[in-house]
Amino acid sequence: MAMLKNDTFLRALLRQPVDYTPIWLMRQAGRYLPEYCATRKVAGSFLQLCKSKELATEVTLQPLERFPLDAAILFSDILTVPDAMGLGLYFAEGEGPKFERPLRDEAAIKALAVPDMRELQYVFDAVSSIRRALDNRVPLIGFSGSPFTLACYMIEGGGSDDFRRVKTMMYDRPELLHHILEINALTVIDYLNAQIDAGAQAVQIFDTWGGALAYGKYQEFSLAYMAKIVAGLKREKDGQRIPVILFTKGGGQWLEELAATGCDALGLDWTVNLAEARRRVGDKVALQGNFDPNALFAQPAAIEQEVKRLLADYGNGSGHVFNLGHGISQFTNPEHVAALVQAVHSHSRAYK
Repeated sequence: MAMLKNDTFLRALLRQPVDYTPIWLMRQAGRYLPEYCATRKVAGSFLQLCKSKELATEVTLQPLERFPLDAAILFSDILTVPDAMGLGLYFAEGEGPKFERPLRDEAAIKALAVPDMRELQYVFDAVSSIRRALDNRVPLIGFSGSPFTLACYMIEGGGSDDFRRVKTMMYDRPELLHHILEINALTVIDYLNAQIDAGAQAVQIFDTWGGALAYGKYQEFSLAYMAKIVAGLKREKDGQRIPVILFTKGGGQWLEELAATGCDALGLDWTVNLAEARRRVGDKVALQGNFDPNALFAQPAAIEQEVKRLLADYGNGSGHVFNLGHGISQFTNPEHVAALVQAVHSHSRAYK
């Protein structure tokens, strides 16, 4: 197995010594890059872009050609999983993802089953293709949505402001929601393990909507299922540790419980203080985050100041991966991203 030319990201996740703080960005391959928009046009649709291993490879590598990022992340979508379950994913122009057959009745819910992973072979083919194209330049991150976040889309039929349907089911018929979450957790275990087999060198679970849950409900309907996934994942491949990152947006109040799942790192949104988070989790996990994506609309000098503030908050030593507190906006100026990466790489060396 050839050695990585830059393994700073993986070493930081495992809290091993590094020369500087590594950085990658959530949604780093996306609409803020003109080259992405051009490739997306060639693909004809977002789903076709995800399902073509050649085009998925191309867009995964585009941000790495522009910026000296320390990791690549598979270009795909969390909703490939419910699509493989037969819910009929489509993207409505200007409205985001929708499902033709959302889970609205008991019979459909009870019929839900773990899909044949061959339905998702295009994802694993993309992982293998990207690994070859990276040529060991930087590590490749695989990912999935959390069981609860996937369930939100599967039950609501698309995005939601209030999660009325999923929360109604949670309170009225919790056993039905638990069935969906159990199937989702088993599916995600298979899905991420297949990504690891195909070449993913770290994996992240995106719990985008877990922070919408009440105290107690979060632990029962989101955290428990992520802990199940962590316990079921392959943690080593070809003699190398495969780090697992958990990210609950809006989950800053549950960091200790997240750290107790056995994961290697926690993603943080911008509402969390890095120094306080580090104090709370101790040496259990690394921390990833947590620059406000909207701060990238500011001028480079202001971006640099915010980077310096976050690096100072985390302080000395390893165990910090710099990232955004959520996905990058499509309206971001790529030059501002270049300024962010430069600031992280240059100012973080003083803390190592």
